[in-house]
Amino acid sequence: MTMQVQGLLVLLYFYLMFPVNSIGLWWAVGSPLVMDPNSICRKSRRLAGKQREICRKEIEIVEEVANGAKLALGECQYQFRNRKWNCTTSRRMLSRVLKTDTRESAFVYAITAAGVTFAVTEACAMGKLMQCSCDNKVQDINTDGDWVWGGCNDNVDFGYRKSKDFMDARKRKRRGDLTTRIQLHNNEAGRLAVKKYTRDVCKCHGLSGSCALKTCWRKMPPFRSVGDRLKEEFDGAIQVEISNDGKALETKSKTIKPPSREDLVYSENAPDTRFCRKNRKWGSLGTKGRLCDPKSMEVGGCDLLCCNRGYKTEKVTLKGNCKCRFIWCCDVQCETCVQEKTIHRCL
Repeated sequence: MTMQVQGLLVLLYFYLMFPVNSIGLWWAVGSPLVMDPNSICRKSRRLAGKQREICRKEIEIVEEVANGAKLALGECQYQFRNRKWNCTTSRRMLSRVLKTDTRESAFVYAITAAGVTFAVTEACAMGKLMQCSCDNKVQDINTDGDWVWGGCNDNVDFGYRKSKDFMDARKRKRRGDLTTRIQLHNNEAGRLAVKKYTRDVCKCHGLSGSCALKTCWRKMPPFRSVGDRLKEEFDGAIQVEISNDGKALETKSKTIKPPSREDLVYSENAPDTRFCRKNRKWGSLGTKGRLCDPKSMEVGGCDLLCCNRGYKTEKVTLKGNCKCRFIWCCDVQCETCVQEKTIHRCL
């Protein structure tokens, strides 16, 4: 069961980055690439129960699962762009990361569950799914006349439920199964990073923008905010172990409070230097050739990113449009400018 979900994540991430036309998994629709949901479900007998059911009855949900994985991958790479592990898209290396219960795998599971929740919820709001529409339950809340509920509330409950059905499929909490419990916990933390932080969005009505009447509705946070929140949880992730009765997670250090549902958890503690050099065991491509900032003493600085191996400096020539001007009507004319830039790469 664990291997099924690991394989699914690797498959989604890998084909989001590398088109393989020979087996018909992708087609190009401008940019970026779009996954064919039928391909994910082609061998549905290998999928877990709820996954198989969604494939058979709700193929449009699978398309949003793929969109959510794509969103998650982009956010993962943004959040770790200056770190030794930069959310690599190498299929073999990513599978290695997911096989370990580390902080990195905790983030991958959480951000993917969050991405699926976000994508499905957004599809509901846009009217792309027949199974859901706006969530109007909060319209019963008394607003004391300052404003009224209106518009289309994001149906986060539906997105949460479909993400849970697909991501947690058939992962039963067996006695002493530490890995399964950790993955389920991190999946939930990812979904809650979307669900618990919906916000009020309001629009004013009235003459000359007087805002005599204000209508408000509930909306998901921007996905960048979700990524920022989960990155903070990654930095403060809690190391756990299985309880003596094999039924729950508990902190390895007894001085640390038990993890909440929103905390990311892991069991394997390994030094940050494991990603300094190429290492198949840890799923590391190393930092050789990565761009760094020699003036920074923080994450992304050459000292830290290059693991004290040093760096080389080179000049590159960049060409681009500049001095653009609008010509009536309706054209924009630009000159081509050449710029030299100094960059630094890890040795």
